[in-house]
Amino acid sequence: MAGDWIKFELATLDKPEVCQIADMANIDLDAVVGKLLRVWGWFDQQTSDGNAPSVTKKLLDRLVGVTDFCDCMVAVDWMLDDGTTIRLPNFDRHNGKTAKNRALTAKRVASHKSGNAKGNDKGNAASVTEPQADALPREEKILNPSHTPRDEPLQQEAGPFAMHLDWQPSARLLAAYARTAGVLFQQFTPEAIGPFIVHHTAKNTFKTEAEHVSALVNWVKRDLANVSKVVPLAGRRTVGGDFDDNATGWLGE
Repeated sequence: MAGDWIKFELATLDKPEVCQIADMANIDLDAVVGKLLRVWGWFDQQTSDGNAPSVTKKLLDRLVGVTDFCDCMVAVDWMLDDGTTIRLPNFDRHNGKTAKNRALTAKRVASHKSGNAKGNDKGNAASVTEPQADALPREEKILNPSHTPRDEPLQQEAGPFAMHLDWQPSARLLAAYARTAGVLFQQFTPEAIGPFIVHHTAKNTFKTEAEHVSALVNWVKRDLANVSKVVPLAGRRTVGGDFDDNATGWLGE
């Protein structure tokens, strides 16, 4: 309904959600991206607001040719299903006429600014670019590399950042990674996570959110495996008798 194109960000190719869908659907990453484009394109052409009350997930699965593909999208929060209507969250940020106009405006502003810089002629670029820049959603702005993790909320950290003592793993990512690794989500207690944060804060470990969460899952899984190898002392016989039964035990010696 809003044109014959949709906005697609190259960063989507490497997003953790794409990897999770690939694992759940048992298809390769490129196939996931292609089928996501089919679903997003269908919603863009057939709906005006991302809501499809008369369409079932089974129909869309048939469209992309993968059984339960929509359930995989629901699992990573890229599709919502309340039992009566399926819809795409944040549809107006990436699809529809408003999002496309915003994307085109941003492109024109960037082109205009670049042209002025090449010609060394500022003109009225400042009056054009300043109001338009704020028209972009927060998620679409390029984060300042000088920002620390505390400068933005956790969900806004789009790139690598240094581990810090206030870090809390994304619950959605942690649940997905833990499930894939075979670790119960309930195992990630503050006592289990705390040593990981302290260790990597001291090392100033610099990774993306997904990489930090993946490392945390491996850390806790390794700790659990080490605990299972510990042999309890109860029932083991000591060499040389029980010190408590001998008044001339090691203290006397």
